[in-house]
Amino acid sequence: MIEHSSSIPERLLTYDEAGELLGVTGRTIFNLVERGELLPVRFGRCVRIDPTDLRAFIERSKPRRPCRLEQEGHSNDVE
Repeated sequence: MIEHSSSIPERLLTYDEAGELLGVTGRTIFNLVERGELLPVRFGRCVRIDPTDLRAFIERSKPRRPCRLEQEGHSNDVE
């Protein structure tokens, strides 16, 4: 017998749904999967994106060093 967790997992996303969340097209998500930058979940002919993997992709895509303006002491704060 399979034990069920009390928490319901997030729904897997289509390429178009994942693209909408990122503000890009489903084709862009397809290209990210093809390049190995985003992991797909495959079952039969269905391919979906796990929201957890999408969040990890976003975190990996953030710059690891301060941008040039921050290095020069500029600030976006309005006084």
